[in-house]
Amino acid sequence: WVAPDAAGMAPGAPRNLALSVHVAPPGRARAPTPRPSRNAIAAHRLTHERKNSDASATARSPMRRLHLRLRRSPLPIEAFGVPRPGDLDLDCKLEALYHRGQEKIWAGKPVLDDLRARYGPPRLAPGTTAALQSVLAVILWGELAAWKVSADLALQIDDFGAKMAATSQAHDEARHFTTMRDYLALHGAVPRALGPASRRMFDEVLLADTTAKKLLGMQFMVEPMALTIFMLLRRKRVEPVLTDLLVLYERDEARHVGLGVLHLPAMVRGMGPAAAADFHAWQLRAYFAQFALLREISGDLRALGISPRDALRIGREKQLAAANLLAKELGHDLRLSDIFRRVTDFVAELDFPVDGEPNDLLHRLGRGMSRAMEGVGEFDERLSEVA
Repeated sequence: WVAPDAAGMAPGAPRNLALSVHVAPPGRARAPTPRPSRNAIAAHRLTHERKNSDASATARSPMRRLHLRLRRSPLPIEAFGVPRPGDLDLDCKLEALYHRGQEKIWAGKPVLDDLRARYGPPRLAPGTTAALQSVLAVILWGELAAWKVSADLALQIDDFGAKMAATSQAHDEARHFTTMRDYLALHGAVPRALGPASRRMFDEVLLADTTAKKLLGMQFMVEPMALTIFMLLRRKRVEPVLTDLLVLYERDEARHVGLGVLHLPAMVRGMGPAAAADFHAWQLRAYFAQFALLREISGDLRALGISPRDALRIGREKQLAAANLLAKELGHDLRLSDIFRRVTDFVAELDFPVDGEPNDLLHRLGRGMSRAMEGVGEFDERLSEVA
C-alpha cells in the first residue's frame, strides 16, 4: 500500500477525478475520498470546452457544410404548389378524402357510452364469448397494424393530397383501436394474444420494404378483410352494442380504400421491371397469407354462426371491387386479378367445402381444380362485373 500524496492521490496514480477509486488494504481503515480542488475542476471544464469547440469546428468545416447542402431535406418545400400535369383532379380527390374524414369524425368513448346506455351491458349468447374475443382480437390488433402503416405512409409520402388522406386514416385507425379495446374490456379482458397466421399476415404488411407494398397490403388486403368481418358480425347481430359500433367502422374503412385506389397507380407506373416483379411476388405471398388467417379463425366464425366460405366469398368480392377501381385508374386490367380469382375458387373448395357434398380430400381437390380451371361457379364474378 502506498501512502497518498498531499493532494490525496497515490504517487503516479492517474489524475482522472471521475474514475479514481481508493481501496484500503486488508486490515487498514479506508482513506477518505478527497474532494477535487477548484483548480482541478477548472482544468476539467476547460478540457471539456475545448473538445466541444473542436466538434463545432468540424461541423462548420467546408466539407460538412457541402454535405448538409447536398443532403435531401425531409421538408419537400419545392413541391408545394407545383401542379402535376393532368393530376389537378387527382389532387383534389385525395384532399377530399381528408376533408370528408374530418366531417365524419366520431368520438369513440361518447359513442360507446351512448350505446351502453341504450342497450345496457353487452350480452352474448352462451358459449360465444371466447369465439367473439378471438375474432375481435384479429380486428383489434389489425387496427393497430393499420394505424402504424397509415402513420408511416403519412410520413413517407411526399404528395400533399395523399399525405393528408393517410394522416386522416391514421386518426381513424387510432380511434378504431382504442374504441375496440374499450369495448373488449367490457367483456372482462382485452385479448393480448394473436394467432401465428394472423400475426404473419399483419407482419407481412408492417415489415414490407417499400411504400407501395404497404399501401397495397393495407388498402387492398387488410381493409377489405376487415370490412368483411364487420359486415358478417353486423348481419348476425352477435351483440347490439357491437352491431351499431361496426356501422361506424364500416363507413370509415370504406373511405380508406380511396387512398390506395388514387395514389397507388402513380407508384406502379414508376416501377422498373425488377421492382414490378418483386412487387407482384410480394402481392401473391401476402394474398396467400390471408387464407391462413381465415383458416385460423374458421372455428370461431362457425361458433358465431358465420360461414368461413361466405367470409372468403365476400372478402374476394370486396378485394376485386377495389382491384377494379385500381385497374380503371391504371387504364388496364390487373394481370394478377384472374389468378387471384382462380386461386380463391380452389381454396374455397379445398378448405371450406359446401355442406352436403363429398368431403374427402380427393373430391375437394377435384372440385377445386375444376372451378379454378374453368372459372365457373358461385365465385365466378368477372372483374368488370364487380365494380
